[in-house]
Amino acid sequence: MTATVGFHRVYFHLCRLLPLSFYEELLSHGILKPLTAPIEGLVVKEGLCNYMAPQGMSSVVKYYLKQSGADVFYEQHVTHICLQDGKWEVSRKMGLPEQFDIVILTMPVPQILQLQGDIVNIINESQKQQLESASYSSRYALVLFYEAGTQIDVPWAAQYITDNPCIRFISIDNKKRNIESSEIGPSVVVHTTVTFGSEHLDSDPAEVQQLILGHLERIVPSLPKPASIKCHKWRYSQVTKAVPNCPGQMILHTQPLLICGGDGFTHSNFDGCIDSAMSIAEAVKSHL
Repeated sequence: MTATVGFHRVYFHLCRLLPLSFYEELLSHGILKPLTAPIEGLVVKEGLCNYMAPQGMSSVVKYYLKQSGADVFYEQHVTHICLQDGKWEVSRKMGLPEQFDIVILTMPVPQILQLQGDIVNIINESQKQQLESASYSSRYALVLFYEAGTQIDVPWAAQYITDNPCIRFISIDNKKRNIESSEIGPSVVVHTTVTFGSEHLDSDPAEVQQLILGHLERIVPSLPKPASIKCHKWRYSQVTKAVPNCPGQMILHTQPLLICGGDGFTHSNFDGCIDSAMSIAEAVKSHL
């Protein structure tokens, strides 16, 4: 049995750098579509194509999970990893420990270093220094949900903001995805700047929400009153410095195999995640 411990972060569009086959497959299944909605402030690089996921970036993750045939269990908070009779015993916050032949860790690098058990001594000093050198930006995301039939009258589907200390990006999500529905209301997604995120990382979420709403009202005063609001803190938003000298993955233990990877070992976009996944897959194959 193999355990993969991690989580995915969501980005609003994809920029093609990988071999075409990955994108062709996702495009052929309708999971990705070309990004055609007007995005103000988007830097367009020559020779690159931008894509979006009509059903959200989680649909890309769900597609690959389905293709794998794996049994997936969500919201399992792993706390300890120990060696037990030639296998990995993985303990979690709720539930009994389980044993696995191979463990793959893809959570943010700081969370790997927070794990307890034998893994603390298995990670050698050199590896620990490499892992500790990885860094991430932090930011908040705010989502405003509206009743069906609500009209949001702006000429863009999304906008990058360059002159506001709080808000970096605003998206009218249904417009960005080219989805019109009489049954589902629109939603507005707001991402804060990295500076704002780091300055308010440990602030009261309700206060942070009001600060963001105040800036949003000044930027888009015509926004109607939402039916509900959700504020989410991304402590580990995007990789600002990847783990050095470990392209895609790091093997912590060979028999049994314990390996870590993810965008913390490449870079924070779809291509970086795929690069790491392929590197991990090759490493796992060589140990089977």
